[in-house]
Amino acid sequence: TNASYSNNTDEIWFVTDRDNEFNRLSTLNLKTKKITYHTSKIPWNVEGYFLSEDKKTIVFVTNEAGSNKMYIMNTVDKSYYEVKNIPIGLIGGADFSKDNQNVFFTQSTAQSASDVYKLNIKSGKIEQWTASELGEMQQSDMSTPKFIEWKSFDNLTISGFYYPASKKFTGKRPVLINIHGGPEGQSQASFLGSNNYYTNEMGVSLIFPNVRGSSGFGKTFLAKDNGFLREDSVKDIGALLDWIAMQPDLDKDKIMIMGGSYGGYMTLATA
Repeated sequence: TNASYSNNTDEIWFVTDRDNEFNRLSTLNLKTKKITYHTSKIPWNVEGYFLSEDKKTIVFVTNEAGSNKMYIMNTVDKSYYEVKNIPIGLIGGADFSKDNQNVFFTQSTAQSASDVYKLNIKSGKIEQWTASELGEMQQSDMSTPKFIEWKSFDNLTISGFYYPASKKFTGKRPVLINIHGGPEGQSQASFLGSNNYYTNEMGVSLIFPNVRGSSGFGKTFLAKDNGFLREDSVKDIGALLDWIAMQPDLDKDKIMIMGGSYGGYMTLATA
């Protein structure tokens, strides 16, 4: 997907999952028809890439277990590095300035809806350009997602995001498990928005699991709930209930499960 000519007219950049678990940033040589994969060391999907005006630099975004990371690549030698100091969240579009010195990108975090940021490539400095309206919500009142993992019945590692209830509530907290649809959807480290009402006003902790069959974890993981394996994803929630029972901050006897579409099926099946 997303093919673009490089500064070498015989070369095309594109993203593909060919011969691999994940999408990789790749090039196709039009003369030899050879495909070269450049991000094989990153065991996650490359969601997209953006070329600079002079086509000497690429910024690409990965989805790493539900959080986005950004990398800068030199298109000549294909070397790349991760951009540091970006808060946990979801990155939208990105584009280079005309002078190729800066990258503008959009991002939402646990504490902010989508805003525009400027990254200076040379210094690595990130500057926020917009401040989205949050209404009456205060950043200090918003729950920050924690990446969690647990072992399922067959020892497969399942993960998700845990949004703790506000610290102003004491004792073990009730839990709301929200299961995504699809079934090939994915819960990500996203902005909770009005769902902060659960954590900050009601004292309820939230968990958004990515059971087997969720996208973003490779082709093999995606197929693990197909056909007669469907009930295995339900068992992943059973293992999550066991995980909750071991957490000192959570109340295993006060759990609500909800979800839309396929998440609705999962809600009924786990209930």
